[in-house]
Amino acid sequence: MTGQPSSPEADGGSVQQHGGGDTRANRFVIPLLLMSAFVVILNETIMGVALPALTRDLGVSVATGQWLTSAFMLVMAVVIPATGYLLQRFHVRQVFIAAMTLFSLGTLLCFLAPGFGFLLVGRVVQATGTAIMMPLLMTTVLNLVPQDRRGRTMGNISIVMSVAPAVGPTLAGLILSVLDWRWMFGLVLPIALLGLAMGALFIRNLTEPRAASIDLLSLPVSALAFGGLVYGFSGLGEGEATAVVPPAVAIGVGAVALVLFVWRQLRLQRGDRALLDLRVFRSTQFSVSIGLVMISFMALFGTLILLPVYMQNVLGHDTLVTGLTLLPGGLAMGLLAPVVGRLYDRLGPRPLVIPGAAVVSLVLWGMTLFDAHTPIGMIVTAHILLSGGLGFMFTPLLTGALGSLRPELYSHGSAVVGTVQQVAGAAGTATFVAVMSATSAGLLSDGFTEVGAQAGGVHAAFLLGAVVSVVAFAMTFFVRRVGPGAPEGAPAAH
Repeated sequence: MTGQPSSPEADGGSVQQHGGGDTRANRFVIPLLLMSAFVVILNETIMGVALPALTRDLGVSVATGQWLTSAFMLVMAVVIPATGYLLQRFHVRQVFIAAMTLFSLGTLLCFLAPGFGFLLVGRVVQATGTAIMMPLLMTTVLNLVPQDRRGRTMGNISIVMSVAPAVGPTLAGLILSVLDWRWMFGLVLPIALLGLAMGALFIRNLTEPRAASIDLLSLPVSALAFGGLVYGFSGLGEGEATAVVPPAVAIGVGAVALVLFVWRQLRLQRGDRALLDLRVFRSTQFSVSIGLVMISFMALFGTLILLPVYMQNVLGHDTLVTGLTLLPGGLAMGLLAPVVGRLYDRLGPRPLVIPGAAVVSLVLWGMTLFDAHTPIGMIVTAHILLSGGLGFMFTPLLTGALGSLRPELYSHGSAVVGTVQQVAGAAGTATFVAVMSATSAGLLSDGFTEVGAQAGGVHAAFLLGAVVSVVAFAMTFFVRRVGPGAPEGAPAAH
């Protein structure tokens, strides 16, 4: 499965090295993948704001309606680990068409859904296509873009990974203010179909598939491991009452299955038959960067769930004001990402990651001062600074991590990044909400008002995030730059 590369592009070759003279078509591939990935990732967080309208219209409880988000995350967590195999076994064109077909079909099912069951099936089909798209995008970039220009391209990928989830709730709120909930899918469907048609026309077979076997036992073990963890952490964030399986049980099952999954992959990779090749972690740069990415995504998703609760339950703002308050931060991160990518190509990761982590830590410590009278301008400023700090971290960490791998491990490294994003997002949400809820309940029992108890819970959650951010800041000093042609895990001299 991870044998020697058999084609120029498997050696990390540039666009000019593949596809003959049709370099213009090759250069069009990455923008098309970026556009498609933005559209599909946007749907991961679009349902939260729509949940009240959906439950009323479909006649289901909030706990049942929450499955529209939980099922999406579960499918993502289950499918992403298998994308390493798919990207080695099939052409980029084949994988892209399959992903966009699944996403478009799922979107159509959601748009036409006569009831909740039909809508849930549509979300599952959507999630299957979405899970394939991000690893496909990353692996294609690593194969087509020379190492000295990857920073700016990975900066654009950071827009997709960070801005799309942040913009989703705001976009949903705007659509719901004038249209029926079905149009959240109806407006996306033509864009998805356009992306599918353009991909079928312009994407060439950019890589050379290699014969690869798939271990069937690894699939259910992977589903139990990553699905169990994501479901459990999501259940902690939503509360015990909304969970079919107790979150603690799901996390326990997921943890045991994860140990079994790792053990089996370590055995299988000796014969190049692993579903998810864990030799990516032999690279110190990859391991340190992925650890920082996990902490960063926990902070991002934890903040995205905590700030709306704080603004509505403590400060008394409505959903529209809340969504608009969070929008500038998401846009700031998007505008910053290409700039950070160009700086990475010139400076390497450390001059960007260290100050970025410092800003994130300082902002989280500042958020511990939020109370029942915090002005909205202070919240907007804090969120913009937090998003900016995270923006200085994502692109260098992802580019450095994946660039430190041997070319035959690119697809597995991309799958690890996608899996970590899902688990970290669920864990961050659960951790922040659990700390806030437990602290609020304790303060209520001590005689605090509901608003005062909620404010105290928010303070405790941000305090935890601030403490963890100090650990992340210390880890940034272990990030190194990997030079062109450096072997796996070998840092270049700084």
